[in-house]
Amino acid sequence: MRLEKSLIYKNFYKDLAERYGAGATYTTDISDARWMAYDIPGNIGWMTYLAMLAKMIRGGEYGSAALSAAPAALMITGVAELISERIEGLDRELPENRLFRGFGALTLGGITGISASVITKSGKRTKCTMGGGAALCAVFAGLLLRGYKIKAKNER
Repeated sequence: MRLEKSLIYKNFYKDLAERYGAGATYTTDISDARWMAYDIPGNIGWMTYLAMLAKMIRGGEYGSAALSAAPAALMITGVAELISERIEGLDRELPENRLFRGFGALTLGGITGISASVITKSGKRTKCTMGGGAALCAVFAGLLLRGYKIKAKNER
């Protein structure tokens, strides 16, 4: 019985891997206008977050800057991936790993950036500006990420 059960699970996961596994492609049908409406505030968000991080470093707030560096690294990773995707012409159809390395990293960077901005020991204005930038990044990168749907094998 146990062997039979394990074979059922093995076949189930094998099916999932073949259907949605490694090498899955995601596609979006978001209009150009909606893309720009999400892209511009998202870009403003990560740029604002990085500008506030630079302000912390310049002001000698190294502890707060160190805490805020991990979300910034995620944001930079996401932006770099999205730029390389744009260069390769992969705007609307992305492999799974590139989708999550781009929009996923930006979304996660924004979410963790909100938390980092709350617990830093900076001034209110810096914390609010940094948190607002992180929120813009998280929300709008998340909206673009959510717009991608897995492409069925028979559509390839």
